[in-house]
Amino acid sequence: MSVVSDTVRVAQPGSAIGQSVRDSLVVAQRNLIRMSRIPEMVIFGLIQPIMFVVLFSYVFGGSMTIAGSNNPDRYREFLMAGIFAQTVTFATAGAGAGIADDMHKGLIDRFRSLPMARGAVLTGRTLADLVQTALTLLVLAVVALLVGWRTHTSVGEVLGAFGLLLLAGYAFTWIGALIGLSVRTPEAATSGGLIWLFPVTFVSNAFVDTGQMTPWLRHVADWNPFSATVQACRELFGNPGVSQSDAWPMQHPVWASLIYSIAIIVIFRTLAVRKYRSATA
Repeated sequence: MSVVSDTVRVAQPGSAIGQSVRDSLVVAQRNLIRMSRIPEMVIFGLIQPIMFVVLFSYVFGGSMTIAGSNNPDRYREFLMAGIFAQTVTFATAGAGAGIADDMHKGLIDRFRSLPMARGAVLTGRTLADLVQTALTLLVLAVVALLVGWRTHTSVGEVLGAFGLLLLAGYAFTWIGALIGLSVRTPEAATSGGLIWLFPVTFVSNAFVDTGQMTPWLRHVADWNPFSATVQACRELFGNPGVSQSDAWPMQHPVWASLIYSIAIIVIFRTLAVRKYRSATA
């Protein structure tokens, strides 16, 4: 905490945007230092996605049919884009719980006494969560390679896919930030951050081909922002799972993923900062 206090105690000269960026980076540094001192936060965050990879690959992989083939290796390649996307979106719960914990302990009130940009507290928190998400994705990619996942495109396309995943994860952390500011306890933020994520991730193309769903459910899944990111990653990875849907997000998944993510950031950052200002007024 002293690092943050010493850095932002005196307002820095320059534009409001420049100060907001500096303040956000300082808050992000504070949260990263805190994460490094509590390694179990990172370790537990890695266990769940690794369990999903192993369970879906070896328990369900043998009974899944992808593109007319029941080869488990094809399902593992189909699966991984969904697991990657699920991992970055589930970071929402941690972001919400962290902000709710800061509110509950009165840390936000201490930030209010400093001459810093109001939105910097939330932006710094979400940036720190983004770094943790990137670390989780790196470890998860290594595990995926060990169980048989492979890419079949250029390095640039693969990096582009991971870039889309991080952008989507960052967008969803703003939803978590709004939830964290809207509840009274970290426990409520964790529950509130997970309860809506399960239908979002499972009513999608993450684990099964949407062509096997009933027509109305397939329509919902095809227009799900989560599905757009999954489909974009499959295309960029060169993995099986080409959609036969006529829905625009499935025909142009990369653009759809970008548009969805940017729209979520703009909308929920605005709502979260407004909620933050009203909650600390």
